[in-house]
Amino acid sequence: MSSCATIFNTPKAKVTLASDNVNVPVDISIDGNKKYSDVMLPKRIKIKRGYKPTNVKVEADGYSTTSFNITKKFNSASLWGILFGVVPMAVDAATGAIMKPESKYYNISMHPLYGNINSNNNNIYTPPLVQNRYDKDPTIMAGEADNMVSRDDPGQTALERTIIRWYFDSDPRGARIYWRVVSSIPHIVKNTNETYLMTTPYEETRSFNILGLTYENSRDVQIEIKVSKRGYEDQVKRFNVRQAIDQQEISGFFELVEKPDAE
Repeated sequence: MSSCATIFNTPKAKVTLASDNVNVPVDISIDGNKKYSDVMLPKRIKIKRGYKPTNVKVEADGYSTTSFNITKKFNSASLWGILFGVVPMAVDAATGAIMKPESKYYNISMHPLYGNINSNNNNIYTPPLVQNRYDKDPTIMAGEADNMVSRDDPGQTALERTIIRWYFDSDPRGARIYWRVVSSIPHIVKNTNETYLMTTPYEETRSFNILGLTYENSRDVQIEIKVSKRGYEDQVKRFNVRQAIDQQEISGFFELVEKPDAE
């Protein structure tokens, strides 16, 4: 009966949020409710299982706000309780305990809103002397800030002609790689379904021909990379599109964690 108690008394799952570029306290909201205040990343949080995606919003002083959905998948561990009659299938399905987060690890990207971080002065942000709009950013070609990628006129923007190096590897190798667009402005740049790339190691040069994308709104769009290998936990990382354009690279290394024998 212990497995039954686990399912009914623990309707939440734990996931870890991490970031490669945020070193200040953050606030984390779950489905619109602030659950964690002034915590450092990486941070392990609790979310509901259930069938609906869970929205997570991360805020930090001096950084852009990041918001994304954690989708759920079938929890094979609950199948044993159903098969052996420990948990009635109808009850188990009704509680949503048969679902779990798609991944246990999420790497989020948050870009600074101001100038450079002064690491020798308690992480105080130094604003630039002149805070211009992004379309006056000297790194953007004249007239290209709001030039949008379009199905009707493909290949006509500098954005589409910018070649980005994609490189992903994992330990162990041979993990399947999937990618999708995650947008905080879905009325302009739509979220997409996962697309399979190939297995690790993977290296290719390609452009961002994402419909609706501009230099101006690329800060509000992320590329989500998921790696999956049998016997290992799925891992997910997200990369800000504007940062990838500036660096002309989107890359990551995944250290895969073996799945426990039983969850």
